[in-house]
Amino acid sequence: MTDLSIKRIDVFQVDLPYLGGVYKLSGGREYINFDATIVRVTANDGTEGWGESTPFGPNWIAAHARGVRAGIAEIAPSLIGLDPRHVDRVYEAMDTALVGHSHAKTPLDIACWDIFGKAVGMPVCDLLGGRTNVAMPVISSIYMGDPEDMRKRVATYRAKGYIGHSVKIGEDPALDAARVAASLADKQPGEFYIVDANGGMTVESALRMLRLLPDGLDFVLEAPCATWRECVSLRRRSNVPIFYDELAVDDANIIQLIADDAAEGIGLKISKNGGLTKGRRHRDICLAAGYTISVQETTGSDIAFAAIVHLGQTIPKRNLRCILESRDVVAVKTADGPFTVVNGHINAPTVPGLGVVPRMSVLGEPVAIYSK
Repeated sequence: MTDLSIKRIDVFQVDLPYLGGVYKLSGGREYINFDATIVRVTANDGTEGWGESTPFGPNWIAAHARGVRAGIAEIAPSLIGLDPRHVDRVYEAMDTALVGHSHAKTPLDIACWDIFGKAVGMPVCDLLGGRTNVAMPVISSIYMGDPEDMRKRVATYRAKGYIGHSVKIGEDPALDAARVAASLADKQPGEFYIVDANGGMTVESALRMLRLLPDGLDFVLEAPCATWRECVSLRRRSNVPIFYDELAVDDANIIQLIADDAAEGIGLKISKNGGLTKGRRHRDICLAAGYTISVQETTGSDIAFAAIVHLGQTIPKRNLRCILESRDVVAVKTADGPFTVVNGHINAPTVPGLGVVPRMSVLGEPVAIYSK
């Protein structure tokens, strides 16, 4: 095998304005711009790999954009000289250099997978276990608002061929019930809905909301409460399927999730869970437990979406709920590639690596460089 080693790491910062103006989450959280960190890892033979980490905001999980770049500053010098194809060894080096901070390790990890794929002439999804060749449904992201406006936004995505919708809630129980009822009012056969509170409900408010809903609404409740105890308590009192998201961030969380019989599945957000190396492991643990998985991101541009597509393409159809079309959320295009969504579905490309060609005019100059 030809010797290959990491020669240089470039870090770019890109502002990604929210495409819809103001994105609203539970707890009064609002976002108008997302701060993306994009990484280029260059091997000694000139092969480039690309990765992205774009936290949703510092008040969503314990991750923020400046922390991503500060974490990379701690990690990057330890990676120079390592073989980027040895992704587990690279991850060990990152864990040795910095405890935690998965959001900082994600773009470096993904960039190594990109180089790995290019080095062996294979797309990343095939290296992650092999493609299913199933066209994956992408899911909309319906931010909190007036119930009828949310209903209209669901209809807009339906017209594009989307069969999955993530509906945001997490305020007054009566208003949340109206939001859910309106969003599902025109539900078509084959559609599915994730009702996502982003940890913004108490057990009491969640139970009140569920009791106010019309009978027969079909949805999964995602991340209802902020703490593990509350989510488990709600699950014991309700027959609504539950997904974990913000509380399912590492190996120990997911193992505990299974041990507690606390959910039916997880929302696997790649940068929250630590990249493709950790995402592959979490995928396998969840599949062994018979869980359903949605592959998403905190948010992100084209490079983040490419990683979503490749990991999602490896999950069996019966276990894959959806993938997130993160590009729908942001107003800036950072890369090109064969990632066309057709009638609400997408397949991973067959080109080597991730399949992205960054737009250097958008990325600009590196804000940090690490090399020998």
